[in-house]
Amino acid sequence: MPFVQSQADGAAVISLYVQPKASRNEIVGIHDGALKLAVTSPPVDGQANVAVTRFLADTLSVAKKDVILMRGHSGRRKQFVVRGLSAETIRLMLNMTARKLDQLAP
Repeated sequence: MPFVQSQADGAAVISLYVQPKASRNEIVGIHDGALKLAVTSPPVDGQANVAVTRFLADTLSVAKKDVILMRGHSGRRKQFVVRGLSAETIRLMLNMTARKLDQLAP
């Protein structure tokens, strides 16, 4: 998963492609080398950014304060820093989440 990279301080950076105003919050797949996330919030007044922060914090079981938007405040392409987890741990957690979604699909 090249969309998750380690930083020198031990934090991880996740590259995302965000689809706002979706029918539900979920990991959709990979889009142009980034993890594609769908969120129900509209891209108005930072609502989608807040939704992505919440989604990542819940999915990765970290506090919202440990998920920080680094780049892409107003675009679909975003980079988030996640503190407290290694890039390898995030890869494993996202892989498990993706498998659960595959099992739920008809």
